[in-house]
Amino acid sequence: MIISQLSRKNVQALTPYQSARRLGGHGDVWLNANEYPVSPDFDLTACLFNRYPDPQPAAVVKGYAAYAGVQPENVIVTRGGDESIELIIRAFCEPTDSVLYCPPTYGMYAVSAETCGIALKRVPLNADFQLELAEIEKQLDGVKVLFVCSPNNPTGNVVNRADLLRLLEMTRNRAIVVVDEAYIEFCPQASLVNELAHFPHLAIIRTLSKAFALAGLRCGFTLANAELIGVLQKVIAPYPLPVPVSDIAAQALSEQGIAEMKMRVNTVLANRTALIAEFAGLACVEKIFATESNYVLVKFEDGEKVFNALWEQGIILRDQHNAPGLANCIRITVGTEAENRKVIAAIRALV
Repeated sequence: MIISQLSRKNVQALTPYQSARRLGGHGDVWLNANEYPVSPDFDLTACLFNRYPDPQPAAVVKGYAAYAGVQPENVIVTRGGDESIELIIRAFCEPTDSVLYCPPTYGMYAVSAETCGIALKRVPLNADFQLELAEIEKQLDGVKVLFVCSPNNPTGNVVNRADLLRLLEMTRNRAIVVVDEAYIEFCPQASLVNELAHFPHLAIIRTLSKAFALAGLRCGFTLANAELIGVLQKVIAPYPLPVPVSDIAAQALSEQGIAEMKMRVNTVLANRTALIAEFAGLACVEKIFATESNYVLVKFEDGEKVFNALWEQGIILRDQHNAPGLANCIRITVGTEAENRKVIAAIRALV
C-alpha cells in the first residue's frame, strides 16, 4: 500500500504553504521572508535543559503583557504566530464549521484550515486591499473563525479601523475574529489591542519574528480576553516553548530589548523610504503600493522577468504573480542599505 494513501483525504489534496525556505534559492541577499536583515546578539542566561519548561513561561508572558499594554491573563505564548492560527481553528471549529479569510493575504490561514479539515470561505479584498464587508456579512452563516491581517501580507497596507470595528460588531456572539498584527511594530497606532475589552471574540496574533529580529526563535503570542485564552490553554501543547527560546524571548522583552527593537524599526522605516524613492525612478515599475510594514509590494511591467533575473544573481525576493490581483507583483523585504542598493542596481541593469 502506498503510504500517502493512508493519510487523511484532505491532507492528500493539500498544497503545503510555500515558505521562503521551502522555496529555496542560493545567494547572499535574502529579501523574501520579511525578516530583519541582521541578528541581535543574545546569550543564554540559564542552562536548565534537564527539566521540562514552564507551560507558559512567566517572564515571557509578563514581559509581553507589559509591552502590549494588557494583563498577563490576556496572553498565551505560542511557537510563532503560525501556531496561534492553527490553535484557534482547532479550539473553536467543529468539522461542520467554516473559516473565512480575505485574499490576497497570508497563506497559512487557508493551509491551517485545510489541514484541520475545516471548509474555507474566501471573500477577496477590494481593489484598495480593504475588506468587502457587505460580502463578508452574506457569507457569515457557518463561519466560526475569520482571519484578517493588518498590516496585510503581502500588500503592506493597514485595514481600515472603522471596517474592523464593523466586522467585530457583525460577528459578535457568532464567530471569533482574528486580527494578525505580525507587523504592528512598524505602525503601532493601528493596533486593535485597546479594543480587546470591548470585543470578547477578538483575538490578536503577535510575533517576535519581525521587528524583534527573532524569526529563528519561533516565538509568538495570542492576545485576547481571559475566557478566550482559557479555551486555547486547553488545546495547546503541554510545553510549547523550549527553555532557550523563553530565555531569549524574556531578554528581548526587557526594557533594553524593547528599546533596541524600536531602534531597528526606525532603521527599517528610513531604509524603506529610501528604497521606495529608488523604485519610483525605475522605468520598469508600474506601481509601488503604499506600505506600513517592513516590505514593499511593487508591480513591474514584467514581474517574472525581474524575479527570475535577480534569483539567478542570488537576490532572493518573493514572487506574488499567482496571488489574486497581484500579477507581475513582487514583495521585497526592506534590507540593509547595501542590500537595497544591490536590488536597485540589479533591476536597473535589466532595463
